[in-house]
Amino acid sequence: MNRKNLVLQARKSIERGSKSFSRASKLFSKPTRERAWLLYSWCRACDDLADGQDHGHGMSTVANPEKTIAAMRMMTRRAHGGEKTGNPPFDAFGVVAQECSIPLPFANDMIDGFALDARGWRPDNEDDLLQYCYHVAGAVGCMMAIVMGVSPRDQEVLDRACDLGLAFQLANIARDVAEDAAAGRCYLPNAWLKEARLDPENIMAQDRRDALIPLVNRLCDLAGAYEESARVGAANLPFRSRWAVLAAAGIYGDIGRAIKSSNGASLDQRIYTSKGKKLGWIVKAFGQALLNTRGGDRQGLWTRARTT
Repeated sequence: MNRKNLVLQARKSIERGSKSFSRASKLFSKPTRERAWLLYSWCRACDDLADGQDHGHGMSTVANPEKTIAAMRMMTRRAHGGEKTGNPPFDAFGVVAQECSIPLPFANDMIDGFALDARGWRPDNEDDLLQYCYHVAGAVGCMMAIVMGVSPRDQEVLDRACDLGLAFQLANIARDVAEDAAAGRCYLPNAWLKEARLDPENIMAQDRRDALIPLVNRLCDLAGAYEESARVGAANLPFRSRWAVLAAAGIYGDIGRAIKSSNGASLDQRIYTSKGKKLGWIVKAFGQALLNTRGGDRQGLWTRARTT
């Protein structure tokens, strides 16, 4: 499949898999937009393979998760090296990796997150949670920053890009607490559950709902802190990329804010944000991108340097 067709397929993938990301991606310049779609296509395919999903929907049991992860690594490595794999999302990654010189370790870091899920891993503490979020989303933020022209050596800006990935994943975890529990997963740290006197194997117990809601809100608060840090990093990007990042931060940040304001309703129904609010953030982000306000340091936030 040639590049043009890979881009077309990648566009269909993001439009189906994430309306929020699809809408924000349209704010990029054409070259960056196409590369963002190509990268998304690979990320989405890896996630779907790991969880037995179709564009993030219908999670099912994967018969041999270790074999699936090994195949994912192999195809990613081959694509990164410029080989054709015959699998369009992986070939899409190969195109964008070659065009933007994306370091392979970032791709491997993302796959490491799926490997954690494959072995039924759960976080013991907040640092464990944030490291997991780095693997499945923060590393993607770093790769996206490189797609937007950030040097792989610019660690400060990559840290801010990682923060946006952390914010997105924390909001995802907060939104999917009930769905994950139904699939036998729990990303709330064991230390949090112990403090709240919640049974790790039955966090959805109806009579313990009042103890669970504050933990979901705690995830939302963490997401908000990393969203704010990511906004600072956006000041280093070209205008259209800055606009897209700020819009995505606002659109996705609203998910966390809606979860927190739902007072536990998110545990019974999936939280969405309206099309009107998404459009509102595109307008608001345009003004924020023009002002290009620069903020402070990342003191107190988790850092990629803790990843081992």
